[in-house]
Amino acid sequence: MASASAIERAIGVARFDPQAYEAVEHDEAATGTALAIVVLASIANGIGSLRDTGILGAIVGVIFAVIGFVLYAGIAYLIGAKVFATEETRATWGQLLRTLGFAQAPGVLRVLGIVPVIGGVVNFVVAIWILVASIVAIRQACDFSTGRAILTAIVSWIVYFIFVVVPMAVMGALFGAVGG
Repeated sequence: MASASAIERAIGVARFDPQAYEAVEHDEAATGTALAIVVLASIANGIGSLRDTGILGAIVGVIFAVIGFVLYAGIAYLIGAKVFATEETRATWGQLLRTLGFAQAPGVLRVLGIVPVIGGVVNFVVAIWILVASIVAIRQACDFSTGRAILTAIVSWIVYFIFVVVPMAVMGALFGAVGG
């Protein structure tokens, strides 16, 4: 799969093919593509949420989704490659960024969130799909067990929530109270 196109790799990752993750992990030239997938998935989510958020909310959501992804990948790197590392773990931040970025590929389906009735179901299914793809991405990049990858994903999410989401929510509430 070393010579596979970005689309073929994204499909392979979406199908949980370990060889696709390995190819992405070791291809430093795929970092830009991984970030492009994150941006595309974020834009699809923004379009899918237009009915609820409006255009400004969708734009802000896309920006924060991309920033949030990069922060989560960094946290997952620190937790997986440093805290939960095994003797076999040789992961770099770039490897986690690439594999986790490609794991966001199913997120392009979130554009269907704009469709009444099925949008919520699609968003739920895509969220679970991305979660599983992200666990496989962490497992492959960190070269450890699925259980350790699940633990890494959970702990990384908790750290992300405490140190990123909560402070942003507090700042949003404070700025909202000041501006309102």
